[in-house]
Amino acid sequence: MNFLPLIEAKRDGAILTDGEIAEVVDEFTRGAIPDYQMASFLMAVFFRGLNPRETRALTLAMRDSGTKLKFPKDPRPLVDKHSTGGVGDKVSLPLAPLLACLGFRVPMISGRGLGITGGTLDKLESIPGFKTGLSEGALVDQVQRLGVAMGAQSVTMVPADRLMYALRDVTGTVPSIPLITASILSKKLSESLDALVLDVKFGRAAFMQTKPQAVTLADTMSKLAGDCGVATQSILSPMDAPLGRSAGNWLEVRESVECLENRGPADLRALVIECAAQLLKLTDRAPSLVAGRKLASDCLATGQPLKKWEAMLAAQGADLAAYHKKLAQGDTAKSIAEVPSTKSGVVRDVDARVIGEVVRDLGGGRLSKGAAVDFEVGVDAMKQVGEPIRKGEALARVHVTDSGASAKAVERVRSAFVVSLR
Repeated sequence: MNFLPLIEAKRDGAILTDGEIAEVVDEFTRGAIPDYQMASFLMAVFFRGLNPRETRALTLAMRDSGTKLKFPKDPRPLVDKHSTGGVGDKVSLPLAPLLACLGFRVPMISGRGLGITGGTLDKLESIPGFKTGLSEGALVDQVQRLGVAMGAQSVTMVPADRLMYALRDVTGTVPSIPLITASILSKKLSESLDALVLDVKFGRAAFMQTKPQAVTLADTMSKLAGDCGVATQSILSPMDAPLGRSAGNWLEVRESVECLENRGPADLRALVIECAAQLLKLTDRAPSLVAGRKLASDCLATGQPLKKWEAMLAAQGADLAAYHKKLAQGDTAKSIAEVPSTKSGVVRDVDARVIGEVVRDLGGGRLSKGAAVDFEVGVDAMKQVGEPIRKGEALARVHVTDSGASAKAVERVRSAFVVSLR
């Protein structure tokens, strides 16, 4: 395939045919198009965009680049949730076992971190022994048996997205509505879902910086998913401040366990409950969102989702003894430093983008394709907007592997907080 004319066509704003888009996806997946040319094409799409028909063609071509999950008939609906990403967004971890306890089947295919956004797979892999690389057969069997599995795309499942996902992360082409839509929905449509809830973030630490952009993305994804037979509801949630009090792979797992224990940050719990309620209503398991929230909240309080979480960990190879030891250990990074406030007052703002950049630069995210991730670094014990603070009291704590990076990280984290008098 001579790919250059299509790069030039999209660069100049031309509309590509379904066949041309399908051929691009097929050739790139087979290795016939080099990364540098695909990077150029992605940049052209970033600036020129895709119309709804092109976006649909790209999504379906990516879905069809590999195999799809096939489940036996079962009265339990197949559901999933996806977030467009943010700092401290660990909702998927407590939500998946909660949904299984609410009578759903949850084949949650997740991704790795993009930019300053943490990835569910990276968080899960901070758990000793946990395996995210399930075969399609193993994933289906586990979902049928336990009601939930959380893993990566198999080698044969949506390979086009796996390849493009890694390339977008390091070429500055992540915040593109057509590319985000195709990436998310190609995976979700390959799961044979009945219903899907989309948590679309907006704000300075989100891919969509403004609420109108987030509305456009939410509408684009919901309409396309619905057209493809998946009942879909979007939630818009802010990402100016971090979600919860922790950002960093293992630190977020720890906070997710707190949520499953029916404690932890209220904002995290509320979003977990809301996602569950939306799916209960979408599948007619609850007559209203109010009823759905009560069902989800009551279920979380029983402790059953925590047991389901540990059953899932065991099923996917986790060393539960090592996992519990790590939880009991508390802090696992080599060095922890507090970030003292320079004044007394009330926390008026916490810049999630700054927090995310600190975590990424400490090794908790990726600066290049295929880079290793440090599971233990991050920021925790973060004060939240509206909370009082005394001079000298910790605004947050920074977890680092290299103690030499601690002082600089502390100053950067302090800069993310705005404290003013009552």
